[in-house]
Amino acid sequence: MKVTITGASGFVGKNLSIYLLNNGFEINSISLRNLNQTFCFNSHAVIHLAGKAHDTKNTSETSEYFKINTDLTKKIFDIFLESECRDFIYFSSVKAIADNVPEILFEDNQSNPKTPYGQSKLKAEEYILSKEILKGKRVFIIRPCMIHGPGNKGNLNLLYNVVNKRIPYPLKAFLNERSFLGIDNLNFMIKEILQNKDIPSGIYNFADDEFLSTNDLVQIISSTSNKKNLSISIPKPFINGIARFGDLVRFPLNSETIQKLTENYRVSNQKIKSAIGIDKLPYTAQQGLEKTIKSFINK
Repeated sequence: MKVTITGASGFVGKNLSIYLLNNGFEINSISLRNLNQTFCFNSHAVIHLAGKAHDTKNTSETSEYFKINTDLTKKIFDIFLESECRDFIYFSSVKAIADNVPEILFEDNQSNPKTPYGQSKLKAEEYILSKEILKGKRVFIIRPCMIHGPGNKGNLNLLYNVVNKRIPYPLKAFLNERSFLGIDNLNFMIKEILQNKDIPSGIYNFADDEFLSTNDLVQIISSTSNKKNLSISIPKPFINGIARFGDLVRFPLNSETIQKLTENYRVSNQKIKSAIGIDKLPYTAQQGLEKTIKSFINK
């Protein structure tokens, strides 16, 4: 089976391309650096990964998100509709639905994104869902949570550096639960979608099976790195006071940082597992995280 992948040079694209090649797929990579170029799809499936990632430093123009995440996706999807391709897989994000998740995020939760990144992803989803799909074609909207794996340089790497430099993690008093997505589980689910034609079109959350707290994550990093866990439990009122001070003087430990490290963000993956016909994904959340941490150590 021949698969066209946009954004194949990115972290997910590289890993997914290698995985699919090793499982007998033929990969056709398309570069979208020139947004005005014309192209056609001569493949069985299109996986649209290319997009503008969330800028945590808030330095990007709002229009850039919509130009790339929304308008480019519309263009790619329109070409798919006119092509002979059978499957279209669009990588959206859980952030297209919610920035805060007090309970558990399911596919049918009401959308309320607060950031340009999430809003631009949602607009692309809405466009895809508004189109009539011809018989014989399938369309998937994938909403992954935080993806990690060897070669990833995201927030997980920052927390690893804190532990590796023997800096005590000061937020042990905060208890939370979060979902993660290891790249190996992501690759497995995409392969299953491509190979199993009985999986219906639709929206699917991608996440590992287990929820983990940030305290769990610090412990996994510490044990994998053979470092003593130096987490300390500073009273919440004192931490919140430091955060407010950080907001005023642009200190790294500010309200936004505290929220990201201590909030709940639990994502259900039951729908995709039911569609595949499995009870558990191949790798636990801890196994995936240990593999990622080992890649930081060996770097």
